[in-house]
Amino acid sequence: MTKIKTPCYILDEQKLISNLEILHGVEERTGCKILLAQKAFSMFSVYPLISKYVSGTACSGLYEAKLGLECMGKENHVFSAAYRDDEIDEIIDCCSHIIFNSFSQLDKFRDKVLSKGKKIGLRINPEYSTQLGHEIYDPCSPKSRLGITLKNFRPDDLKGVTGLHFHTLCEQNSDDLETTLQAVEDRFGKYLYDMEWINFGGGHHITRSDYDIPRLEKCIRRMQEKYNLEVFIEPGEAFALNAGYLITKVLDITENDMPIAILDTSAACHMPDVLEMPYRPPLFNSGMPDEKTYTYRLGSQTCLAGDVIGEYSFDKPLDI
Repeated sequence: MTKIKTPCYILDEQKLISNLEILHGVEERTGCKILLAQKAFSMFSVYPLISKYVSGTACSGLYEAKLGLECMGKENHVFSAAYRDDEIDEIIDCCSHIIFNSFSQLDKFRDKVLSKGKKIGLRINPEYSTQLGHEIYDPCSPKSRLGITLKNFRPDDLKGVTGLHFHTLCEQNSDDLETTLQAVEDRFGKYLYDMEWINFGGGHHITRSDYDIPRLEKCIRRMQEKYNLEVFIEPGEAFALNAGYLITKVLDITENDMPIAILDTSAACHMPDVLEMPYRPPLFNSGMPDEKTYTYRLGSQTCLAGDVIGEYSFDKPLDI
């Protein structure tokens, strides 16, 4: 490790393959299609490997759309809260499924999509929250901009629409999917009979050790059998969960009521979830504050005052 230039992400390929085998198993047993949500994991050097196990990619804009097309070249679904006029043509060329966040965007770009023979979807908002305490990641929070609510749904304006998409989860188990799916059916079920496909979005922690895969597969089959729908799922973190490391080093140690280790890694730049969620990342050979002999606050070399990773304890003093 001493020869590695830091900060550096290191991928454990065998752990990645183990995750891919789990995801592929879900596809094989149910016939659903799993798409890599690139916003969560976009290490394109391993896209050729990933493509052997799953059906394609999901993207949230032009550059992810191009990345998915160029580096994986399979099914490529795109969703954006709104599309730019100067990007939509290239996005349509890159993607197989174009998902709109509003009827105004659908009306604006419908003919372009249909003229290229691509599939159109609408993102719906089932108005059912399962993320108490993590509102920043909750698309069903009050006044959310993401997804069309039942009140704003226009059943008379579905020309060309072949699928519905919802994304309400974040690092969650399939029990939350099951209850969310019931909310989707309660609000939009009567429209599903006229659709060809449904997309469960992302946030499914499928490769986590305690994840209930049989319950997930039950949800998939429910949509297939009841509505005759093709089912898509867009996990992101599940692809690379526990399959890699971020290597950093201590640049300096200062003091302000406790020892503060200044690292060459930034929470804001390299681990944004640490600040946004917030989230305490696991650290090799460390403990909770005061659990071990030497406790430090770990912070970045940036000038952002809040760029702090957390407080950790160690058996030995840290070296510069």
